[in-house]
Amino acid sequence: MSTTPADVPDDLTDVLDRVAAEARPLAEDDEVAQPGAGPERFALALCELDGTEHVAGDADVGFPVQSVVKVFTLTAALRLVGEDVFQRVGREPSGDPFDSLVQLEREHGVPRNPFINAGAVVVCDVLVGAAGSPEAAVEEVTDLLSELVGERLEPDPEVLEEERTGADMNTAMGHLMSSFDNFTHPVAEVVDAYAQLCALTVTTRQLARAARFLAHDGVDPRTGDRVLSEPLARRVSAVMLTCGTYDAAGQFAYDVGFPCKSGVAGAVMGDVPNRFGVCAWSPPLDRAGNSRAGRAALHLLSEQLGLSLL
Repeated sequence: MSTTPADVPDDLTDVLDRVAAEARPLAEDDEVAQPGAGPERFALALCELDGTEHVAGDADVGFPVQSVVKVFTLTAALRLVGEDVFQRVGREPSGDPFDSLVQLEREHGVPRNPFINAGAVVVCDVLVGAAGSPEAAVEEVTDLLSELVGERLEPDPEVLEEERTGADMNTAMGHLMSSFDNFTHPVAEVVDAYAQLCALTVTTRQLARAARFLAHDGVDPRTGDRVLSEPLARRVSAVMLTCGTYDAAGQFAYDVGFPCKSGVAGAVMGDVPNRFGVCAWSPPLDRAGNSRAGRAALHLLSEQLGLSLL
């Protein structure tokens, strides 16, 4: 990892404030309109391993976790079945939209990675089998994420209803994977479990906290509990770096240089090894489904603090 520049201010909150002031206006140039989510919302949060938090903007405003939860579904699956999960899902960048059916058919029902929708659904299928039921799988991931943020998380009922009514594509993916014998449980039940997890309400501050175990070799700094072994934590971060921001992962690696996972509610969560967890949130998206202002904020933060691993 590159060293921190000698002239970086000690007060990280001041750095976040400057980054936020520069990045926030970029949300006004959104390429993909999000109904009800305008450029007025923006947050940036950083949580050091010792628990010190630095925030700017709307860091305590709740939003649905959406695809960022894929980090924690993968983590939960690795805890329960280890690397056997990768017998069902790959670890390669997709280069296609996160909800592509074409690639899934071409590759015989094996999703490219756990962070596209098909990959997340098949990981949920693994969880249902390992946990014993869809309800237990949802509880496994919810408990994990709640423990990492230090507060109990709950789904937003309205968001959950939207997820359920808009689940046709994920359901189609499940059936397609089932046709290739890469699905074990009833598709509707697994897809509904995934919808419940996507609807969990989180804040920017909470996701910065939650990412810290990846920055701390798999150990939750708040409790000292081991979440994942050190090798598995590194593997989660590696897949985040190469696959966590859809088909813009290469650009993120180039601009930001540390592992990130985005979601269509506008969050981009990242971990900087041995330093901190970080999250930016701004709802307007680019055409790849990533937050425009969030991407810019993490790029600026990386440059100002010398955070790139590359």
